[in-house]
Amino acid sequence: MNPLAMGTVIFSDVHADADAVGMFSAYIRAPAFAGRFGPVDTLVNLGDILHRGNNPGRALEIIRDLGKDFTLVSVLGNHDHAFLNDIPVSGSDEQSTRRHLDLHGSPLLSIFSGMPMEWVDKKILYVHGGPLDLGSQTLRLKCWQRLSHTSGDSFTGYHYTAQMAFDALENRGLTHMICGHQHTHVCCRKTASGIHEFVLRFVREDDTGSPAGWIETAEVPLDIPTLFRLGGCHGDLPEFAYLSDTAFTYIRMPAAPEPGRDPAP
Repeated sequence: MNPLAMGTVIFSDVHADADAVGMFSAYIRAPAFAGRFGPVDTLVNLGDILHRGNNPGRALEIIRDLGKDFTLVSVLGNHDHAFLNDIPVSGSDEQSTRRHLDLHGSPLLSIFSGMPMEWVDKKILYVHGGPLDLGSQTLRLKCWQRLSHTSGDSFTGYHYTAQMAFDALENRGLTHMICGHQHTHVCCRKTASGIHEFVLRFVREDDTGSPAGWIETAEVPLDIPTLFRLGGCHGDLPEFAYLSDTAFTYIRMPAAPEPGRDPAP
């Protein structure tokens, strides 16, 4: 690891889970994180801060405060878009719905002012859903698009294939895409023989900076064009990533030790 090289931390789909994003916030600030992965100069939030969880205000506060310590770049998620435009979506219980209604008029919502659908840096596209320019119809917007094995319109958002994504990237002179949205990680690589799904093999390692005393990581080199989809930064196993000049590392961090197992000392 080059101690002078700065990296980027990427997270997505917090979904008003203040506990998970708070744990994530503390972890990336810990000396152990920089020691293991490298220093951080930029955070990228891939969207969906809102809906489903029960503490949207606190989640927004934590992400706002991260922007005081790091360069924070955010792109709009489909649930954020739905909240801001009063579009009904499923997945929130009564308590979540009530607490989101209480947010209306809050200065915390200023984080969404002028928030773009995508961000491009060093030939990498950062987007919540997908890369296609399909007009202004809601379910065809980039924050609603979904990576799939087949393409076409859907009530969940336009479905696109990996081939379509790589074509869109190539047309823009880009090589990689990082997205979230679907809460499960996927990695697709474009090789000389075609497009292949890369099987992520997570390795467990002790980490004194994490709440459980260990994390799981899966590293993918940046040597060929790749689509990276992140799992969500919420729940019992929040997922996020560290991007260096040479590799993209998926990171999963359990919220608590396994029963009968103490955290690493």
